[in-house]
Amino acid sequence: MNAHPGSEQLINEVDSRLDQMASEERLIKKYPNRRLYDTATSAYITLSDVKQLVVERCLFRVIDAKTGDDLTRAILLQIITEEESNGSPIFSSQMLYQIIQFYGDAFQQMMSCYLEKNIETFVEIQNNLQNPTKGSNGNNNGTMSDPSTYSQFISMQGPAIQGLMTNYLEQNAKNFVSMQQQMQKQSNNMLGSLPFPPKSSPSKD
Repeated sequence: MNAHPGSEQLINEVDSRLDQMASEERLIKKYPNRRLYDTATSAYITLSDVKQLVVERCLFRVIDAKTGDDLTRAILLQIITEEESNGSPIFSSQMLYQIIQFYGDAFQQMMSCYLEKNIETFVEIQNNLQNPTKGSNGNNNGTMSDPSTYSQFISMQGPAIQGLMTNYLEQNAKNFVSMQQQMQKQSNNMLGSLPFPPKSSPSKD
């Protein structure tokens, strides 16, 4: 039996709407009783539901229902804490020990950038290996489906660290020069305000 002429169009419209909803940012409100309210579905949800949104790559933002403060990061950290306590952790004790050492350290920002860039690269590799007919931009290229991709990822670690270290040193050099200039300017202002006696001109016989 042939499908209704308009059924295919309707299905396409529904799929398009679902894709659009997935790309739109969902607003989740957290109330004082710790309950989470999904404004997209007009229903209360659990932390497991929020985790599922992350797995499905749905964009969302969690705010305090009373103050409007952004709580997204706190909720994501709460999900990580629960997942790490469920027997299949990603972070070992040694890894956490080393990460904690970077807090307040001069290399903290560099460490943050390094982890973020490497995770982004790893996710891109994972996506392309799981979908070998599509590249990261949705094109049919399969360039990342080769097993050598992981070798390329590992080989990137050296240049990545070198690039981050270079940026870090350049930024610190700029800060040091700027600090020197400010100190020189303050010294000149301070010396200029001191009541030094005027220089006497040499006497002529």
